[in-house]
Amino acid sequence: MTDVVQETIDSVTIAFDIPDEIVEDFKYAPGQFVTVKIPSEQTGHVARCYSLSSSPYVDDFRLEIGVKRTRDGYASNWLCDNVTVGMEMTVLAPSGQFTAKNLDVDMAFFAGGSGITPVLSLVKSALIAGGGEVVLFYANRDIESVMYGGQLEQIAAEFPERFSMVNWLESERGIPTAQAVTEILSDHKGTEVFMCGPAPFMDLVERAAVECGVNHANVHREVFQSLSGDPFDTATLRRLSDDEGIATATVYLNGDCITVEWPRNTPLLDVLLSQGHNAPYSCREGACSACVCRLVDGDVDMVQNNILVEEDVQDGERLACQALPLTDAVTVSFDAL
Repeated sequence: MTDVVQETIDSVTIAFDIPDEIVEDFKYAPGQFVTVKIPSEQTGHVARCYSLSSSPYVDDFRLEIGVKRTRDGYASNWLCDNVTVGMEMTVLAPSGQFTAKNLDVDMAFFAGGSGITPVLSLVKSALIAGGGEVVLFYANRDIESVMYGGQLEQIAAEFPERFSMVNWLESERGIPTAQAVTEILSDHKGTEVFMCGPAPFMDLVERAAVECGVNHANVHREVFQSLSGDPFDTATLRRLSDDEGIATATVYLNGDCITVEWPRNTPLLDVLLSQGHNAPYSCREGACSACVCRLVDGDVDMVQNNILVEEDVQDGERLACQALPLTDAVTVSFDAL
């Protein structure tokens, strides 16, 4: 840890410097998250995902996450209470699909509370590396709960012609209304819409976007799922089916061609990790896309898929953490997706 900043009374920003030897592994897209290994006296450790507030176009070789306390949330409370400068922590490589394919388009962002964290990463990136107009609707309980207020004021001062922001405080105006969201979207129908925050807030924004005629493909919603397993446990092979027998996997990974025996009841990712191969992964639960590979030959079944849309699957993308062989021989590639 190189820095710990108290954003509000119940939230902090934690900054990590990345060692030179693994910088390439930690390249990321704006809006992605990292999975952090947090000590626990009861279980040894717990794994939690936190969005990056930093931007790869601004913060070279430095990752910043935003952490806000949640009631009865062990991990968030531990981080807010115990993290200090100089501490070392284990962090998995960035992943996630809440990203922008094109930073040169107009964008409308809707953030509720700590949902500002990945949105801030995208806002900074769009303004620094893109050329479109950016509007931000930022809802909070009250002025004391506003995260990154100073950064947002600085951004507004630096980009007065391209950046506009609506600060919505529930203490003054009540919960956000459909009318308030519609007023913004009516003036920015051609924008890419991004939302992150409490589910009711995102539901409101999504409904308003549909009613305003925003193309569904241009609406992007961040969805976090609680991890039920341990993505840091790479030694234990999971059994996801009762099928027996062995298939053969040919895998293109990090420029190498690998051939491994693949038990039909075991995910491809587990097989690769158990043999010491540096395959990408994060959640290991089919929810983050970090382990996505492309099917080249043969066929596989995905036990869970909470992230890839039908177009991705038709293009051959598969989640290695959920992939079981359907044919005796399967070829996949992690390279050049």
